[in-house]
Amino acid sequence: MSNYAASVVLREAPSSPQLCPKDDLLPRDRVIHLRTLGYKAPPAAEDVAFPFSVPSIRQLKTLEFATPVTFFVGENGSGKSTLLESIALAAALPAIGSASLDSDATLEAQRTFARRLRLSWTHRTRKGFFLRAEDFFGFAKELSRARVEFERRLREIDVEYADRSAWARGLASGPAAASLADMERRYGVDLDTNSHGQSFLRLFQSRFVPGGLYLLDEPEAPLSPQSQLALISLLNDMVAQQSQFIIATHSPLLLAYPRATIVSFDRQPAALVDYGDLEHVNLTRDFLADPQRFLRHL
Repeated sequence: MSNYAASVVLREAPSSPQLCPKDDLLPRDRVIHLRTLGYKAPPAAEDVAFPFSVPSIRQLKTLEFATPVTFFVGENGSGKSTLLESIALAAALPAIGSASLDSDATLEAQRTFARRLRLSWTHRTRKGFFLRAEDFFGFAKELSRARVEFERRLREIDVEYADRSAWARGLASGPAAASLADMERRYGVDLDTNSHGQSFLRLFQSRFVPGGLYLLDEPEAPLSPQSQLALISLLNDMVAQQSQFIIATHSPLLLAYPRATIVSFDRQPAALVDYGDLEHVNLTRDFLADPQRFLRHL
């Protein structure tokens, strides 16, 4: 087993043999908040609706996390994002850029799944968040709309209080001006005018708090290859600040993060894989080595 797959244990029962990581492969300052997850009781025969109809979800074994960064990988529909959403619900993490997970109408099935999960903690943290790349785009536009509204209100106040004292005008404009200043402090002058990659990384940094559990669903979507490398650097810095990450991704670049664990949801049940055995990695490598081999029949 390589260092990429050394550190998550999948087992059928507590008595099953465990695959133990080698300590010299792990960062000495690591902090693992979420230690294990699994079913409180396995799905019953009558549990046939989504998500229990997804093979990797139905056959889920106990996962034990022993490295600060774990990747879930698999084709669309394999269950990796469903499990990530359900972990976020079970851990009561806030969602960035979307409705509350508890009230999101699209996550009713995941809420049912989350109630069936048992999470065990080494350090129970209330810090962290859940972020889907698809929600990021809407969040950036919502910030832009809020900025326009604050600026419009400030212009109105300038007109309404033109004949009043500067003190009165300052009192009236205070709430909008303070909100606008706070937005600029956290996200920059206009998050929506930056490139998607720059905006995503800035949002990620602005909401990061040391010592948290962070769940990211396909964060590579708005990122160029260069920005993905920047995200890897950020992950490394944040792991050094006692944070843990579980990331669903298709990106061969992100999956190369050193000392990370990779769990494939294309296998039934979900299983540990080495980086070099991933189809994502091998297909990308083969394409880059000889694009015409794949394109000559177009």
